[in-house]
Amino acid sequence: MTTVQYAQFSNTAVMFAAIVYSLALLAHVAEWAMHRTPKGAKVLATVGVGSPAEPDRLPQASYGEEFAGRFGVALTTLGFALNVAGMVSRGLAAERVPWGNMYEFVITGCVATVATYLVLLRFQPIRWLGLPVNALVVVLLMIAVLLLDIPAGPLVPALHSYWLYIHVTAALLATGAFTIGALASLLYLYRTRAEARGTGDDGLSSRLPGAESIDRIAYGVHAFGFPVWTFAALIAGPIWARYAWGRYWGWDPKEVWAFITWVAYAAYLHARATAGWRGKRAAILALIGFATLLFNFVGINLWGGGLHSYSGK
Repeated sequence: MTTVQYAQFSNTAVMFAAIVYSLALLAHVAEWAMHRTPKGAKVLATVGVGSPAEPDRLPQASYGEEFAGRFGVALTTLGFALNVAGMVSRGLAAERVPWGNMYEFVITGCVATVATYLVLLRFQPIRWLGLPVNALVVVLLMIAVLLLDIPAGPLVPALHSYWLYIHVTAALLATGAFTIGALASLLYLYRTRAEARGTGDDGLSSRLPGAESIDRIAYGVHAFGFPVWTFAALIAGPIWARYAWGRYWGWDPKEVWAFITWVAYAAYLHARATAGWRGKRAAILALIGFATLLFNFVGINLWGGGLHSYSGK
């Protein structure tokens, strides 16, 4: 195949990935819509990240609900495969790794986010995250296709280094974990509000596990993502900068906000470990960290300038 054919295949694969993710979203919507919590129903025991099994808020699912949920996961897996195919073929079209601009960051970030969800799903009963995960990646891929897509092209010569692979791969892995953590934190706040009002077993909140389980899952994925981000932003990034620009750190806007993101998540984990911050305050700290991550990705790429201005194109 020629580079033009690879580019066409990539665009088609990403488009079909968005369609399949949309179908997965509809399947999970059906799963949530069919969920019922009978009064006095016994709950199942689930396991939170790093914690022993304890009673949770998920009663036995009906056949229709279970089928819709499993079908949603199957479609998510298919969408993920198409997403990966689109990412890889984009790299083949550009004759480099597909991490050179915002369009490529978005489609690869979606791969990292869905991969984190699917891997975690193998070990934890978190199918309830399928709906927000698919909703998010559908929105992101539509933005990428409609607003960010540009022809594949080479990177500037200074950026040709194997540290590109190491730095950006680690950053994307951490971003996937932080995204799942942010979604879990949002659902935690929703669930605790419902429990405080005495409506935890009614409406959409009845589809979620107990607040404690959601909090543990959010903490677990953040605890995984933080050291990966530390390596990406404070170790691999400066080494790459030394090869590309002749210095390890220059207070470029991208570097500054990568450090701010690191500080925000460090504060979250430190507060959890030493100050005993759990629940609402910890969830808010996690969301602040994710807000800095989004600004680093969107705001700095579009308006920050500096040596990383190539990534906003």
